Amino acid sequence: MTPLAALPSPTTAVWQLGPVPLRAYALCIVAGIVIACLVTEHRLRQRGVAPGAVLDIAVWAVPTGIIGARIYHVITSPEKYFGTGGDPWKAFAIWEGGLGIWGAVAGGAVGAWIAARQLGIPLTVVADALAPGLPLAQAVGRLGNWFNNELYGGRTSLPWGLEIHRMDPDNPGHALRDDANQPILEPGLYHPTFAYEALWNLGVAGLVFALDRRFKLGRGRAFALYVMGYTAGRFWIELMRSDEANRILGVRLNVWTAGLVFLGALIYFLRVRGPRGYLIPIDAPAPAPVTGGDVSQVDLSQTGKGSAATVAPVGYQVVDEEQFTAYRETGVRPDGPAADDAAATDDQPAGHDDQPEGHDDQPAGHDDQPAGHDDQPAEPDRLSGGAEAGAGGDRAAGTGAGDDVDASAGAGGAGGRPADRDN
Repeated sequence: MTPLAALPSPTTAVWQLGPVPLRAYALCIVAGIVIACLVTEHRLRQRGVAPGAVLDIAVWAVPTGIIGARIYHVITSPEKYFGTGGDPWKAFAIWEGGLGIWGAVAGGAVGAWIAARQLGIPLTVVADALAPGLPLAQAVGRLGNWFNNELYGGRTSLPWGLEIHRMDPDNPGHALRDDANQPILEPGLYHPTFAYEALWNLGVAGLVFALDRRFKLGRGRAFALYVMGYTAGRFWIELMRSDEANRILGVRLNVWTAGLVFLGALIYFLRVRGPRGYLIPIDAPAPAPVTGGDVSQVDLSQTGKGSAATVAPVGYQVVDEEQFTAYRETGVRPDGPAADDAAATDDQPAGHDDQPEGHDDQPAGHDDQPAGHDDQPAEPDRLSGGAEAGAGGDRAAGTGAGDDVDASAGAGGAGGRPADRDN
C-alpha cells in the first residue's frame, strides 16, 4: 500500500563556496555549539560569573569534546578504519561524520574542567549552567543526520515516514543519480529516528529548565538530570535504528551504554545533596549597591575610580542564595563562607593554594599605627588563594572602613564541564 504522505530528505549535504566546501553536518554542529554557549553564558551570569567566561570554557571544551567524540566512534566502530578494506587515515576525516555523543560529553568535560580550574569556577557550577543548553545543541546537530540521509530506523507506513536517498560514495554529500539524472531512493519509508531524538532532546531541555527553576538544583544535579533524561530517550530510540552497529549479547552497544550511564547519573542525583551555589569574585572591588538585575552584568573593570582595571577575577567565593542576594543588593561581601563552601575547595585552581608562611606580614613601613588606632589589626586578613579581602587590597590607614572577609571564605569556589553522528 502506497503511503499517503512522506517526509523528504535532501539530495545534497555539501555546497562549494569557491574552493571551500560547506557541509551541512558541520554547520549544524557549529550552530548547536553557539546555542549551547549562549544558554550557558546566560546561566553562568545568573550565578555571578563574570561575562565572557563561557568563551574561555569553550576554547577548551569544544576541541576536547570533538576529539573525544571521534575517539569513541573509532573505538566502537574500528572495522571501518582498521578492518579489511579499512583506511586508518579516514579516522581523522571528521567532516565525513562519525562523532559519538558519549565521547563528546566525556572529552568536553575534561576541557571544561581545565578551563574551570583556570577561571576559579567549580566544575559543578559550569555543568549545571550547561545542562539545558547541551540537549538543545544535540537537537540542532541531529539535523545534520537528515542532510546526510543517515541514522534512520526500520521500515514504516506512518505519515511521517522518511524517504532515504542512496548517497554517492564517489561524490560524498550528494545523492546517487540514475540515467535520467534523478536521485535514487531506497525502497519504502523509514522511521526518522534522528528526528525522534531531536524532539526528545527539546523535551529534555524543557524538563531541565523547569525542574531547575522549581527546585534550584545544585552540585551538578541539574547536569545529572539532563544525563538521565537524554539516556532514557536514547535507550528506546537506539532500539529502533537499523544501521549497522556493534552488538553485545545481540543488543546494540549504545543501548548498553545508555543504560549504564543512566544508572550512574541516577545514583549521583540521589546521593548528592546541597543548595545551588552562587559565586562572588574574591579579588575585585565590591560593586556599588544595585537595586535589581544581575550583579554579573556590572563592569568590574570600571568599579572604583583610580583603581587598577580588573580584567577578570582570579577566583570566586561560593555562597548560598541568601548571601548572593544580599551581595547584589548591598555590594557588601558576606562575613563567612556558605554552608557548602568547604566542598568547593576541592577544585582549587593551580596557583590558588594557601599562602606559605610569611606572606601575611605587613609591607615595610606599615608596622606603626597612628595614635588612637590601637584597636585596628596590625595586618589585613587575606583570602586563601592570594586574593586580598576588601576593595583594592590594603585599607587606608585610619579609616577602619570595610568588612573583613573571613580567611576561610577565600578560595571556596576555586576550581572547576558539545551534536553528533553516532555509531
